Amino acid sequence: MTRLYSRPLNIALAAALLCTGSATLAQTAALQRAPEIATGYQEKAGVTTHKYMVAAANPLATEAGYRMLKQGGSSIDAAIATQMVLTLVEPQSSGIGGGAFLMLFDGKKVHSYDGRETAPMAATERLFLGDDGKPMSREQGIVGGRSTGAPGVLRMLALAHRQHGKLAWAKLFAPAIELAENGFKVSPRLNALLKYDASRLPRDPVAAAYFYDKEGAPRPVGYLLKNPELAKTLREIARGGAEVFYTGRIARDIAAKVADHPTNPGLLTARDIADYRPKERDPVCSDYRQWTVCGAPPPSSGGIAIAQMLGILETTKIAAYPPVNGQLDAQAIHLFSEAGRLAYADRNRYVADTDFVPLPGKGIASMLDKGYLAGRAALIGEKSMGSAQPGTPQGMQVAWGTDTALDKPSTSHLVAVDQYGGGLSMTTSVEDAFGSRQMVDGFMLNNQLTDFSFDAADEQGPIANRVQPGKRPRSAMSPTLVFDKATNKLVLATGSPGGSTIINYVMKVLVGTLDWNLDVQQAISLPNYGSRNGPTELEAGRVNADVIAQLKAKGHEVKEFEQNSGLQGIQRRNDANGKTVWFGGADPRREGIVRGD
Repeated sequence: MTRLYSRPLNIALAAALLCTGSATLAQTAALQRAPEIATGYQEKAGVTTHKYMVAAANPLATEAGYRMLKQGGSSIDAAIATQMVLTLVEPQSSGIGGGAFLMLFDGKKVHSYDGRETAPMAATERLFLGDDGKPMSREQGIVGGRSTGAPGVLRMLALAHRQHGKLAWAKLFAPAIELAENGFKVSPRLNALLKYDASRLPRDPVAAAYFYDKEGAPRPVGYLLKNPELAKTLREIARGGAEVFYTGRIARDIAAKVADHPTNPGLLTARDIADYRPKERDPVCSDYRQWTVCGAPPPSSGGIAIAQMLGILETTKIAAYPPVNGQLDAQAIHLFSEAGRLAYADRNRYVADTDFVPLPGKGIASMLDKGYLAGRAALIGEKSMGSAQPGTPQGMQVAWGTDTALDKPSTSHLVAVDQYGGGLSMTTSVEDAFGSRQMVDGFMLNNQLTDFSFDAADEQGPIANRVQPGKRPRSAMSPTLVFDKATNKLVLATGSPGGSTIINYVMKVLVGTLDWNLDVQQAISLPNYGSRNGPTELEAGRVNADVIAQLKAKGHEVKEFEQNSGLQGIQRRNDANGKTVWFGGADPRREGIVRGD
């Protein structure tokens, strides 16, 4: 039985919202020029259940995961069904043509899976340099075959399913196949993204024929969009497993599409795709007060950066500055932003694919050393430092240049807990909106290679996140699991899309729930804020003028803009009778909902 709190958003209402346009969507699309635009704000209530729960960025995707949980599936079964539907209904954000990071708890142990894309073996440090030796523009790099890496999400999910799945692989594809064949209604968000990208996406004739009419107008809100090509692709993968994608006609189709781009061909081959391997890596786990927080290791930078920010904030009194009536305190923003500056400075200098580039000193242990972080925290004063310098972790014997990569906020996040004591947090992406703008066999291809630094070196040395053959680009994706140290029970699963801002979005939820004792929906709904070692960034229109004035008095350069998070979260709580329940929240800035029993 699902019980909704105040201002409920149930399945029927969510479906209605997805089929109704609004002036806010059009205005936002016109005003903001970002890779995946914000499309309005709709207040949401948290959801309480007792056995299992799933939250994702689209109601149809959430429903698919819920179906699997209701049939006795595990959290990974729910995640696979959810991802397949997201491929169809949210193609601008993620899909089987992209990659993902997954944090999974099986009831006893935390597992971290790396499904990040890899660079072609023919790629060199000059991949994104022009004939003049200078970095090409983002537009030149993204659109076309050049930016596409070997997709990783399917083999990663297959690996996790072999270890932790309970339902048959083929069953997990049924909801997506049904929707692809019978059609789904175009949502306001998808329609707004199609309008926004109308100068780039239709350059691909396959995408143009699918997403736009003969006059070039995007499919309207409520249009019944069918994708028989994706239904065929998913049916083949359901029958034959992930290997069908990596070693058969689909891999050949991807390679041909990449190589045949008329103006910006790429280097990815069918052999690169066949040789792709997901990796299970040691999670980044660190203690914060009475909790243990676990995140993804490199090539994700999220796990390290979040652990650093928590370690820095642990020495401060941020818990003493909770929001009042949903309004943030200036001192809380100050401490949070300064911690972010310090963590992002280290991230941009040191973190990359550790299969190719070592971290300083003893690796993750050196970067999370309590003494090192205490020294970093001591740099926080009453005035903003403006821009932090990277630190010198103990035992450091490497010297890297500073990365110039710009992670783009076109990603999706899902969380799930099952009836067996397990749960997961998964961030999945094609990178820019609609990825490389190349559609093949019913899905979009990623442009994840533009997450590498376009520059290979600067005056301080080679850049850790430079392009190398077979390497995985650094990511900010931050799927996160939190455990009670005393009981080892899972107490929170959360994560978000948002490019390099993901780290701050997830940290907002951690501080909100762990320090300020908010429920996860309240924490998600807080204004977004923080710093990526530049200006102090605030969500436009959601922070009081007097708070902004106080920040400026502390020396902060304040920048207000739409911050397009897409947070999901599931939290263990006690109800009024002291009984343990699951409480889930979804970001009011996107279309996602929570479902469970």
